[in-house]
Amino acid sequence: MDYAFMTAPCGLDCFNCIYFLAHEDDAAMEEVKKISEQYGTPIDVMLCMGCRAHDGRIPLHQHLFGEDHRCASYECVKGKELEFCGDCDDFPCDFLHPYADMSTELPHNFKVFNLCLIKRMGVDKWAETKSAQVRHDYFNLPWTLAKRDKK
Repeated sequence: MDYAFMTAPCGLDCFNCIYFLAHEDDAAMEEVKKISEQYGTPIDVMLCMGCRAHDGRIPLHQHLFGEDHRCASYECVKGKELEFCGDCDDFPCDFLHPYADMSTELPHNFKVFNLCLIKRMGVDKWAETKSAQVRHDYFNLPWTLAKRDKK
């Protein structure tokens, strides 16, 4: 398996995802079927071959968010001709910012985000300019793969 290809630019391990595994794993397919029934989403829309195989346009995301939906992290890495977000001079950036919405289904850890910011910005600047925003956004904003407009 090409693990680089099967790892999303943002670091998600597509090769361990049930929506990928369900192609060949009966237990994963059973889980996908349950989720399909629970949410009324066709199984073929839920199955995935990995972010890179779909050029960042995951079928389930297209189904949920519309055909024009694009993952901001994927688009950014592709535009900069990088392999992973971590290869970027701007890493970590707000495209990887965790949000609390759906945290039980899509867990994030804002401590890691903060540690990366502290390393990049220094503890004082981070504490004065970013830490409150990270905490606020983590506990209050909905999760999205799309680019957010700055306000």
